[in-house]
Amino acid sequence: MAAGWGMKRLLSLLGILQLLAATAAVYKQWIPNTNFETASNWDKGRVPCARDVVRFEKDKVVSVFVRSPHALTDMYLPLNGEFVLAAGAAFTSFDGSWDPGCDSGSGTARFADAEHHAWFDPTLWQDVLPSGELRPSGPIFSVDEERVPCRYDDVIFQPETSFRVNTDSSQPVIHLRSISVMGQELNTPSSWAGYLGGPSAPLQFHGNGTLQVTGTGCPDKSGCACGNALDGPRICAALLRASGRQCPEPACQSPLQPLGHCCGVCGATINLDFTPDFDLQKYQDKLVQELLSQPKYAGVQMAISKVHKAQTFLGIMSRSAAPLIQIVLIDDRAGVQAGTAAEQLAADIMQNIAQHGETLGISSGKMEVATGSTASGQVGSHPVSRITAGTVMGLLFSLLFLGGILFLYRKGKLRLPALRRRHPWQRMEDPASPAPASDKGFDNPVFSVEPLDADLGEVTPKDLQVFYLNPLYDASETET
Repeated sequence: MAAGWGMKRLLSLLGILQLLAATAAVYKQWIPNTNFETASNWDKGRVPCARDVVRFEKDKVVSVFVRSPHALTDMYLPLNGEFVLAAGAAFTSFDGSWDPGCDSGSGTARFADAEHHAWFDPTLWQDVLPSGELRPSGPIFSVDEERVPCRYDDVIFQPETSFRVNTDSSQPVIHLRSISVMGQELNTPSSWAGYLGGPSAPLQFHGNGTLQVTGTGCPDKSGCACGNALDGPRICAALLRASGRQCPEPACQSPLQPLGHCCGVCGATINLDFTPDFDLQKYQDKLVQELLSQPKYAGVQMAISKVHKAQTFLGIMSRSAAPLIQIVLIDDRAGVQAGTAAEQLAADIMQNIAQHGETLGISSGKMEVATGSTASGQVGSHPVSRITAGTVMGLLFSLLFLGGILFLYRKGKLRLPALRRRHPWQRMEDPASPAPASDKGFDNPVFSVEPLDADLGEVTPKDLQVFYLNPLYDASETET
């Protein structure tokens, strides 16, 4: 029994290692096609048979791949389009003989509109291996913006398929490492430019976004941001449209909102500040092998990537964005247990950072959690080194600010108010300011100037001083 369990664990670990070996390059494959033999491309939900009249809308641009021969009663073609015929594929006129696929009788089969298939729809892409096979499910997932091809990804359109994709974008150029079309990999700017100049490209790609092949991968070992942030709203709109126009109700009260993700999640997020020694791929491999592969974390998934977080100062959004490593952890727990396994894994990661962060190239980490039993909040922040880049920048900014004030003061451009503290006895002893000579004042009916009592002697008004006692001030304390 123990030996069998050990063999299963070994096979599972080997599968994870194979998965990690293929993560250096990311391949994303386009799912929809415009093939003639794809049943979902027809309004009847089936491929046209011999008794059908096939109709392509004349004002719709199409590229259609045909794998096999077809006999048809009639066919209306578009004004602008192409039919790519495989070996042995052809169209012939129906001769009236019996066709077992046409028991339902004749009709009109209309080709579906392919204009709505958008490049920035995450549901229309899937992660594949370099061979084109579907990548096996594992503990690694992607936030929504990274489910669409990123600027250093390889894009695959399946061999022997036609397609039409809308590239409308909020960015003028969509960068990619390579594009494979009809089994041909285009991985240089010149080869891609040559393909764009051919007859098929305008029928396959439409929209305001321009695809550009660079042929280069991410040059930074700490990782590269995906580059789809500008199209984030477009990605989320497409995702919500496919799922009923609203995010699923989370099991936690205040779900977390990871950067690049459309809907809130229960679980944990960790933001890491890193040094030039940090290696994203090696760190991901380490987390998978040492933590995620443990049985107690079965059902936990992790997304890890470099993102850019907008900086704020005194509540004002800055144009610059600071790069950081974002780790998103979710699990398959439900109810009050939702997110608890992810929370425990996050705690283990933070503990590991506190112990080995400097060796890993991590300068600090901040964790936030949201589970079914607690609201979201920051529950841990571990600076690995006492002086971080953020601290140094803060000190430099403060010194520059104070230096600027001093410079303006010395140049006379800035006047600082003189502050002088006045004590109560100073206020009491200060003589009143004499009134101007021209100001003769006025008679106060409340105060009547009567002759003074003879016992007081003759006192002139200028010799008369009026005092009052302040109950909050003990005059005896000031006597000398």
